[in-house]
Amino acid sequence: MIKYLVIRFSSIGDIVLTSPVIRCLKEQVEDSEIHYLTRPAYLNILKENPHITKVHALEDNMNTTVASLKNENFDYIIDLQNNFRSLNIKRSLKKMYFTVHKQNIKKWLMVNLKINTFSIKHIVERYLDTVRIFDVVNDEKGLDYYIPDEDEIDTGIFPDSFKQGYIVLVTGAKHHTKKLEVNQLINIARDLKYPLVLSGGMEDRDTGKIISDALADRLIFNGCGTWNINQSASVIRQSVCIITHDTGMMHIAAAFKKPIVTVWGNTTPAFGMSAYIPDNLSVNFEVSGLKCRPCSKLGKKACPKDHFRCMRDHNTGTIAETANRLFSGSAQ
Repeated sequence: MIKYLVIRFSSIGDIVLTSPVIRCLKEQVEDSEIHYLTRPAYLNILKENPHITKVHALEDNMNTTVASLKNENFDYIIDLQNNFRSLNIKRSLKKMYFTVHKQNIKKWLMVNLKINTFSIKHIVERYLDTVRIFDVVNDEKGLDYYIPDEDEIDTGIFPDSFKQGYIVLVTGAKHHTKKLEVNQLINIARDLKYPLVLSGGMEDRDTGKIISDALADRLIFNGCGTWNINQSASVIRQSVCIITHDTGMMHIAAAFKKPIVTVWGNTTPAFGMSAYIPDNLSVNFEVSGLKCRPCSKLGKKACPKDHFRCMRDHNTGTIAETANRLFSGSAQ
């Protein structure tokens, strides 16, 4: 048996994007066993993956984590995190390892000098590069996401009018500069012609309430702060299409091959983090022609230029119109 340890500590989208590596290793390397090391907050999004033998939690005490991992006697380490902490683990376990190339120099050039001379490979391809030495090839099946039975949402909780299908609008994002403003979300929701489910974490509860209160006459179910990650994934899986920022929910929707309308702000799909093999009708919206964009590879708490044009200049009417078209085409 060949035992692999895959390392990716966070976050939701990044972990979902590692799923092709897990699947391809398990299916293409004979008699292989896949273990996964991540932060405790993300254990639940991996525990149902049938290709993973065991998920390990990254403890606050690094010595405790390393001691537990040493007992497994891994053959190889696949480091898809590539930071100081993953380096520490690799050195401590003293096993042969293969590490993802983050292409940070290319990203730095794009952010700071706006130079995009060389294309950045999609992160999934970079992840898969780490296991090509084992004769693993991309099976082109896209992303995986497995929902525990107890987290499946019964859509009977929605009004009867939702039975013909609904659109999911993801209201939040990890960084402020990745998010549309509340008034823009209200405008999109107002222009949608079909039942709408608002999705977001506890931090998005106020946003969800503002939107639903502003459009009391619209068919809106506010789920912000209601569901955990897997339950939100279940709601997305049963939707017709989704509108989202550059978030983990975008990648979950791609795993279910949903038509996705993605609204980009200070980041860009050119960084190689766009939805991977989603439904082929999916659309990216970006504000072009801004010399300040992208202003970071992840996101910021506020616009460095104070104008926030990368989000404020989006045409919300066109975004809603696109989602309406995707819904009508997919629901037939």
